[in-house]
Amino acid sequence: MASHYLLLKNVCRSYSSRTLSHASAWGFYRPLFIRKQWYSKSTTEKLKSADPSRTIDLKSIPAENIRNFSIIAHIDHGKSTLADRLLELTRTISSSGSNKQVLDKLKVERERGITVKAQTVSMFYEYKNKHYLLNLIDTPGHVDFSYEVSRSLAACQGTLLLVDAAQGIQAQTVANFYLAYGEGLEIIPVLNKVDLPGAEPERVMKQIQSAFEIDTGNILQISAKTGINIESVLPSVIEKIPSPKGSMTKPFRGLLFDSWFDKYVGVVCMLGVVDGVIRKGDKVLSAYSDTRYEVTEIGIMHPEQVPTGYLHAGQVGYIVCGMKTASEAHIGDTFYHIGKPVEILPGFQPAQSMVFAGIFPVDTNDFKKMDESIKKLTLNDASVSVHKETRQVDWAIVIVPINALGQGWRLGFLGTLHMDVFRQRLENEYEANIIVTQPTVPYKVVYKDGTHKIIRNPSEFPDGEERSMKVVKLQEPMVLATMIFPDEYMGKMIELCGTRRGEQRDYIYVDEKRVMMKYTLPLAEVVTDFYDELKGRSSGYATFDYEEAGYEDSDLVKMTVLLNSKPVDALSVILHRSQVDFVGRDWVKRLKGVIQRQLFDVVIQTALGTKIVARETISALRKNVTAKCYGGDVSRKMKLLQKQKEGKKRMKMIGNVELPQKAFYDFMDNSSS
Repeated sequence: MASHYLLLKNVCRSYSSRTLSHASAWGFYRPLFIRKQWYSKSTTEKLKSADPSRTIDLKSIPAENIRNFSIIAHIDHGKSTLADRLLELTRTISSSGSNKQVLDKLKVERERGITVKAQTVSMFYEYKNKHYLLNLIDTPGHVDFSYEVSRSLAACQGTLLLVDAAQGIQAQTVANFYLAYGEGLEIIPVLNKVDLPGAEPERVMKQIQSAFEIDTGNILQISAKTGINIESVLPSVIEKIPSPKGSMTKPFRGLLFDSWFDKYVGVVCMLGVVDGVIRKGDKVLSAYSDTRYEVTEIGIMHPEQVPTGYLHAGQVGYIVCGMKTASEAHIGDTFYHIGKPVEILPGFQPAQSMVFAGIFPVDTNDFKKMDESIKKLTLNDASVSVHKETRQVDWAIVIVPINALGQGWRLGFLGTLHMDVFRQRLENEYEANIIVTQPTVPYKVVYKDGTHKIIRNPSEFPDGEERSMKVVKLQEPMVLATMIFPDEYMGKMIELCGTRRGEQRDYIYVDEKRVMMKYTLPLAEVVTDFYDELKGRSSGYATFDYEEAGYEDSDLVKMTVLLNSKPVDALSVILHRSQVDFVGRDWVKRLKGVIQRQLFDVVIQTALGTKIVARETISALRKNVTAKCYGGDVSRKMKLLQKQKEGKKRMKMIGNVELPQKAFYDFMDNSSS
């Protein structure tokens, strides 16, 4: 036992001496042992810090030695892998073991293999005998998370534009470039995956020069997976990206650009310090809510929360200030010291929701719990808009059932993938059991008196009399779609866009074999299965991106579902007139499969006003009333059958068809599949 004790003591002593000598080699690390606080936002996180015992002195790093930059690229071009290698290079994490998607901390990110949430990490790097603080923001690559990218770029002075050397420029590469260009950032092009057998660096460099007019003479060629030429990335960042312009002598001013909810400390806010200094214990004021807070903890993400007690101009870090509810943290808010007013920062333009869907708890008793879960999750995803369906009744606001699914919310998203990821996060992080309705888009009703109204629910669609007397026109949202694909698929892409009511705007060859084509498409056509068909018709080679293009006049109608001539408001939908026949016939067939048989005939119809589009009939359950007849004249059997027929006729007149929640669930599942 004693020998075991001596062995353990010697091991601890040798580890301690190594750590102290390593820490003292850096001027801004004080050789003190502290407990590193880990507030991991994911149960799957397995990070290994290279030196978890060190404290960090940020005062010794001036603003001119700080670089704030991000990585932008198309989906699956290697952003997260490059971030892993940079973290290893700067010894922010240990290089021993497998580090895969270290900054993808959400369970949904690891399951899907994509980045959906921008993550910040601070790295320390020595270059030409100077110590630098590098704040990296890893951004998503899918079009549905472009709001995350735009907010991240606002906190940076430069960006790495990562392009796959085998796949070349793709749709989101173009979109992200113009986001960064619009912010006035320094853009450093980087070719990744140069080690692949199919890599064509020369061809891709010509694409970059042709599409973006960027000098590719000194472009970085790396392989994030194997580590080829990784050591040249950070020197390029330091030399080409400018330092932040803030002043430490001015009053403190910080921009809130991200937040999340921690069950132990409440709301955690990510701040970019524009001017001045903020310390633990300072009292700050929110410009948005005019609420006072005391800073109880302050630090940097390295890669998890590491308290430093101090941040100054140009640095990016987190603060905990006692916020207990999600509504207190407003993305784009300005924080400043009490009694020292400053010029308010411009903040961020709110995200414009492109797709709307209803979310309902399967068990109506979970409504309150679900409400809290949605509030906490939208704190971490500010691009989601939340609308409770309410109705004014005397002096009280009463939440009313939206439809047969019960009480719920109408949420706005940036796209269908964004909607699906939000649903999965609700299920994973809050153990929610929910149903999501089919996605819809906002329509515009223009009235004769010059006013207009945005409708997000079919129940708000003007009826026949209102439409003829008051409405001038109906409009639907349009998007400008950008598609990049090999030229042999051009015919199929033109056919696909034509069937979706698209109008061609432009097409150019980005190189000898690849075409970039732009179409104006109705958003309602894009949010269904357009992306799946695009990938199917192009054998997976086409990439797709879109941006808002305003509203255009459209021949819109409201299709309703009738059960025994009674309308079911929950199944009403707004469509273009050309789609009514196809959708109407499809819906009655699927409803016939989910509605149970009754003791009388059930007639399922889809209607356009008074015009019936399609019909299916569910035959009645029938008791064998002639089973007791073993003989006799046939008139005896006919008498019994006639009596049964008259009874069913009376039952149909007074009976109601109940459409239970389970039938809605089954119908929605069929709609989404």
